[in-house]
Amino acid sequence: MTGVYSLLPEGRHSLLAPLGGGEDIDGYLAAGGYAPLAAPDRLLDRIAATGLRGRGGAGFPAAVKLRAVRDAPPGPRVVVANGEEGEPGSVKGRWLLRHRPHVVLDGLRLAAAMTGAERGFVYLSDDRAEQAVRQALTESAPEVRIDVVRTQHTYVAGEESAVVRAVDGGPALPTAKPPRPFESGVGGAPTLVANVETLARVAVMYSRPDEADSVAGAHLVTLSGAGPAGAALAEVPAGTHLKVLADLCGHGTATAVVLGGMFGGLYGEGWTDLPLDHDRLKEAGGALGCGALHFLRPEDCPVGVAAEATAYLAAQSARQCGVCVSGTGALAATLAAAARGEAGHDSVDKLRRWSQQLPGRGACGLLDAAARIVGSLLAHFPDRVDAHRRSGCPACEGAAPENGRRFTVPVP
Repeated sequence: MTGVYSLLPEGRHSLLAPLGGGEDIDGYLAAGGYAPLAAPDRLLDRIAATGLRGRGGAGFPAAVKLRAVRDAPPGPRVVVANGEEGEPGSVKGRWLLRHRPHVVLDGLRLAAAMTGAERGFVYLSDDRAEQAVRQALTESAPEVRIDVVRTQHTYVAGEESAVVRAVDGGPALPTAKPPRPFESGVGGAPTLVANVETLARVAVMYSRPDEADSVAGAHLVTLSGAGPAGAALAEVPAGTHLKVLADLCGHGTATAVVLGGMFGGLYGEGWTDLPLDHDRLKEAGGALGCGALHFLRPEDCPVGVAAEATAYLAAQSARQCGVCVSGTGALAATLAAAARGEAGHDSVDKLRRWSQQLPGRGACGLLDAAARIVGSLLAHFPDRVDAHRRSGCPACEGAAPENGRRFTVPVP
């Protein structure tokens, strides 16, 4: 089932409302949007109390990032709405910017008030999103100066240090850390880089304080899979089981799922019992990431899916870190050989060792994603990997390289 859906309880505000429609400035103002913020610290305390986490992928507490920029030494501060989705299977950022630009801009100007920033940016790569944001800026005239920065769509372009580098006029490529953007970001100023969904939730938490807890716990998720069932964008309450989400978009017979875009890895038996929750997914060896879920049909081969994912990540490497270039290349080449039934007798040992040794060694999360894909494949599908090594697989034999197209989802 393709489309846009809200699974929130009746009466709760959804970021996807009006479902599939646009956002009217008069309606947004009438609903309490762009209201003056008289007590920024009180809103920041509310955000901390709800436990709101960033929606860009890492799930870092939003209040901690806000306070880090606010409490930096005296001087200019900057806030950035990050609308660049590196994961090809995620569409929530582009949808929000296209259809609800005011709620994102409202969240950005609230973030500026909480941090003391006098300058803001919206960072994106989508044509329709850019048009909507520029139109919204002419309608709203926020208190803080906000500019739009256009970038190229790549896997690493949305990483926070790449965002800073691009806003400063450089290439959208990650840099070594420290310093982090909250220490030294755009123009050397402490900078908050926040995902657009995070900022939208901040805006709703301010205009609807009675719903703050439910707003902080809900998630926008992109649901996809191969075959005719298609893809969907949904807003769901915290703790929603993955089986419910698979049923929603017509993938109820799935036998496995790729979690969190490509960052969360592959999960096989037992995936239907997993809830949409950062901590529970981490305990299970996965990750929620950006909230993109790709379901595998019974006829889909997990080895072939993992091979396509690692090949895509290897091609998307920024090619700045030698360990990333060699690591993703080795993972992709060895897994591709395994999918063809051509891997050597020691290939499984190599893949297992690399998946354990490579995480944390690159400047961004791309290498970690590739390692997690491989490590989770070995953990959940060891028999399938071994069968490929010994005799190949009919589903994988002769399959043409897809270059990540399996995971690419159009914006509904």
